[in-house]
Amino acid sequence: MNNKIWLSSPHMGGAEEKYVKEAFDTNWIAPLGPNVDGFEKDLEGYLGSDVHVAALSSGTAALHLALIILDVKADDEVICQSMTFAASANPIAYQGATPVFVDSEDRTWNMSPEYLEKAIVDRISKGKQPKAIIVVHLYGMPAEMDQIMAVADRYEIPVVEDAAEALGSTYKGRKLGTFGAMSILSFNGNKIITTSGGGALVSKNEEWIKKARFLATQARDNAPHYQHSHIGYNYRMSNICAGIGRGQMEVLQERVEARRSNYNFYKNELDASIFKFADEPTAEYFSNRWLTTVIVEHPERVIDREVIRLALEKENIETRPLWKPMHLQPVFEGAPFYGDGTSEQLFEKGLCLPSGSNLTFEEKNKVISNIHKVFAASIA
Repeated sequence: MNNKIWLSSPHMGGAEEKYVKEAFDTNWIAPLGPNVDGFEKDLEGYLGSDVHVAALSSGTAALHLALIILDVKADDEVICQSMTFAASANPIAYQGATPVFVDSEDRTWNMSPEYLEKAIVDRISKGKQPKAIIVVHLYGMPAEMDQIMAVADRYEIPVVEDAAEALGSTYKGRKLGTFGAMSILSFNGNKIITTSGGGALVSKNEEWIKKARFLATQARDNAPHYQHSHIGYNYRMSNICAGIGRGQMEVLQERVEARRSNYNFYKNELDASIFKFADEPTAEYFSNRWLTTVIVEHPERVIDREVIRLALEKENIETRPLWKPMHLQPVFEGAPFYGDGTSEQLFEKGLCLPSGSNLTFEEKNKVISNIHKVFAASIA
């Protein structure tokens, strides 16, 4: 049987059932409840740095609330990393604001501090002071946070960290998700831990987190009847999903170790003259290796990313190109962009390999053997 090898599938640890059963046994099925409170505390304890956490229905919801709290409105501008998933940029449009996209640098593949500053200076010269900066830790790799925060501080622009892919990663020993004025996490089914669907907003500003919880529960005022003085959203995490998250937190470190092991396996097995890996630039960078990614550069251009992807697809092995930059997406056509084409090159040549923490040795060997078959066929 040719069972599918997934890119990144959910991986239960066993403890999730205990928390979910408790929710059923106590009839805490609706949103909110002890598991939500507990999951928030678990995340706060893990992240440290005196942060506060609001558990929400998705990382996208968390990012949307962050922009609302930062008072992003119609006709404002928000700077956003171009190489990312659409959910990083879509909440800017929800607010009627304009995304200003910034290219990647080639060390971490994340936002270029150089082009970030160029973008800010140019937008200010045009009479537009950006309201926020959204930086993404792509595939779990820490961005150049010292330089990015220095630029943001220089122009007094708050940073929102999109750490959706980076729970378990650190920069200079500090957990990602604790650098920005606010940060977001995702627990989608393909993330390093999952709540089936869910996310979180993180901040050291407790009042902001209280406001996020208020807005996420339809902004209901403190009254015996349903009264609303603000537009609200149905963005809170359910007690059932939070129960899954509590169980997943118990195995988070194991999941990080497994994904880093996947990365090392692939790096040892693939030809370094053809496959370029996103190495941690220095010992100060620690990636959770959510996905193992490679740049395919064959010296004679006989094999490219797409040849490998399609060959693996025929063998029921799921891979994926790197994120298509947002400034190339039809939905954001015409949005300002600052860069030198680094993200476009990464997209054209980059491939995400199966990286789930539940991958077996046999499955990883199957991936490698099929990649080797592609090259053998090219010289036959």
